[in-house]
Amino acid sequence: MKKWMKLGLAFASVALLTGCTSANSGSQAKNEKQATNSDTVKVGLNYELSGAVSAYAQQQKDALEMAKDEINEAGGILGKKVEFVIKDNKSETAEAASVAASLANEKDLVAVIGPATSGAFKATIPNMKKAGIPAITPSGTDDSITKDKNGVYENIFRTCFQDSFQGVILAQYASHNLKANRALIIGDNSSDYAKGLTKSFKETFEGEVVGEENFVAKEKDFKAMLTKVKNKEFDVIYLPGYYEEAGAIIKQAREMGIEQPILGADGFSDPKLVDIAGKDNVTNVFYTSHFSETAPATDKVSDFVANFKKRYDLTPSSFNALGYDSLYLLKDAIERADSTDHAAVEKALSETKDFVGVTGVMSIDENHNPEKAAVVIGLEKGQEASAEVVEPK
Repeated sequence: MKKWMKLGLAFASVALLTGCTSANSGSQAKNEKQATNSDTVKVGLNYELSGAVSAYAQQQKDALEMAKDEINEAGGILGKKVEFVIKDNKSETAEAASVAASLANEKDLVAVIGPATSGAFKATIPNMKKAGIPAITPSGTDDSITKDKNGVYENIFRTCFQDSFQGVILAQYASHNLKANRALIIGDNSSDYAKGLTKSFKETFEGEVVGEENFVAKEKDFKAMLTKVKNKEFDVIYLPGYYEEAGAIIKQAREMGIEQPILGADGFSDPKLVDIAGKDNVTNVFYTSHFSETAPATDKVSDFVANFKKRYDLTPSSFNALGYDSLYLLKDAIERADSTDHAAVEKALSETKDFVGVTGVMSIDENHNPEKAAVVIGLEKGQEASAEVVEPK
C-alpha cells in the first residue's frame, strides 16, 4: 500500500509540475499575445490624479486625452481606436506599485504611460518588468529610471530628458548666461529627483558652491534657513525641488530681500509655483523646461498650442506637451512595428529615430532616454519673459 501511495504521489507531483509549467506557459503566451486580440489599442494610465503632485499628472492626463481624441478621429492606430484604462496612484509610491500590478493584469493592455514623478514611476518598474509591458514616463527625470548596475531595462522608456542633463544645462546657464561665479544650493533632501539634480549641478558648475542647505518635502517655513544664508556672498541660488516647497522658498526669500537669480528644474513648471510665491516675487527666476510656446522646437507646436487653447482655454505647459508627445511616440512605435505585441512595440520604441514631437525632435538612445535640447525659461513677475533653447556644451 505504501509503495502504491508513493507511486501515486510521484505521478501527482509530476502532474502538478506539468500543470504548473503549462499554466506558466499559458500565462507567458497570454502576455505575449494579450495585446493582439483586442478591437482597441488599450493603454494604461498610472497617474498621481490626487495628492501632493496631482497638478503634474492632471496636466499630462488632459493632453493625453486630447492626443487620444485626435488619433481616434484620424482613424486610430493600425485602424483601432485608442482606449485608456485610468487609475489614480494618489501621489503615493506604494499605491503606484499597486496600480502597476493591477494594470499588468488588465486584459489586452498594450502599454502604460505614467506616473509623472520619478519616485512613483520607479516604484512601478518591478511590476512592469515582470509583466513585460512597455512603460513610458513623460516626466520622470531620475537617471536611474531606465537602467541599473546590471544594464538597461528593456521595456522602460521616457520622453523627457533626465536629471543629469538638467543639472548640466542649469550649471552651464549659471556660468555662461548669468555670469555667476558663486552658487548657493538649497535642495530637497527627501527626493531622488532633487538629489540627482544637485549632484549634476555641482559636478558641472564652473564656479564655487559657497553653501548647501537642505529641506524635506512638506516643509513650509524656511525663514531660519534663509536668514542663515542671506548674508553669504553668492551670485545665484540653485533650487532643485518641486513647486510646493520652491514656491514657498521663493516667496520667503524675496520678502527677506534676497534678490539674486533663482534657478530650478522642471519641477517649477506649474502655475501653482506663481500662486504660492506671488507673481511679484517670481522675478529673476529661471528653470529648465521641455517646451515653450515662444521658442517652438518643431513646426508641430503652433497647431498643438492652438488646439489645446481651443479645448481647455489654457496655454499648454511643458507637462501637457510631454504627455501629448508620449502617446504619439507610442503610436509611432506601434505603427512602425505593425503590431501591438509587447516585444515588438518595445523594440520599435528603442529604435526611435528623429521622432518629431512638440517638445522637440527626439531619438531614443541606448539608455532609453530621448536625445533632444532643453529650453531655459525666464520669469518676470510670474510671466514668461524669455525662452532660450540650450544644447549641452
